[in-house]
Amino acid sequence: MKSKKILIIIPAYNEEKALPRLIAELKSLPLPLDLLVVNDGSRDQTAEAARQAGAWVVDLPCNLGIGGAMQTGFKYVSQEGYDAAAQVDGDGQHNPVDLLKVLEPVLQGELDLSIGSRFLSDKGGFKSTFTRRLGISFFSTLLSALTGLPVTDPTSGFRAVSKKLALRFAEYYPVDFPEPEAIMIAHRTGARIGEVPVSMRKRLGGISSIRYWKTVYYMFKVTLAILIDRLKKKG
Repeated sequence: MKSKKILIIIPAYNEEKALPRLIAELKSLPLPLDLLVVNDGSRDQTAEAARQAGAWVVDLPCNLGIGGAMQTGFKYVSQEGYDAAAQVDGDGQHNPVDLLKVLEPVLQGELDLSIGSRFLSDKGGFKSTFTRRLGISFFSTLLSALTGLPVTDPTSGFRAVSKKLALRFAEYYPVDFPEPEAIMIAHRTGARIGEVPVSMRKRLGGISSIRYWKTVYYMFKVTLAILIDRLKKKG
C-alpha cells in the first residue's frame, strides 16, 4: 500500500473553520497522501486556511457544487497519474481515522468504489437528521433494487475510487448531490462496488447545502437521473 500514489480530494465551500483541524488529522495518518482542497468559489478564507495548513489548493472561479468540485479533483488524478483517490468532505464530518479502512479495498484491487457507511458501524456516531435518514433509506432501497447490491449509505461522500473509475469520473460526474447517481454510473460501467463501516461526526464548521426546499429538489432530480442512467447502455 505504501508504494501507491494516493490523492485525497477535499471539496470545500466556506469551510475555513473546519479545514485546519481536518488537514492536520489527515497529515498525521501513517500513509503518504497528497491533499488537494478544491475551493468551490468560497466567500470566506477557505483557500488561505487550506494553504496555511499544508494542502494544495485549486480555486474554482465560481461555485460549481460538490459535483463540479469532485470532477475537478478527478481530472487532477488523471493528469498526475494517481493510483487511487478518496473523497473527504471539507466540513470535517468524515473521520480521518477511518480513511485507511475506506482506501484499503481499492488499494488491494478488490473494489473500484469503496463507500464508507455509517450504518454498518457499531461505534455509534452522528447519523444525520430524521428527514435526511428518510432520504438515505429511499435511495438505499432504489439503488439496491436497480443494482442488486446491498447499498446502505448511498449519500455518503466518504469514499475511495480506483484509478480506472477516477478516469471515468474525470470525463463525467453528476453535478448536483452526486453521490447516489455516481453509484449507478459506476455500476453501469462494470465497477466493483462495496461498503465498509465508518463513523461520522458532526460538521466542524460551515452550513449544509441540503436544506429546506433543496431536499425536495434533491429527491426528485437524483431519482430521475438514476432512472435515466439505468436505461443507458452498459460499458
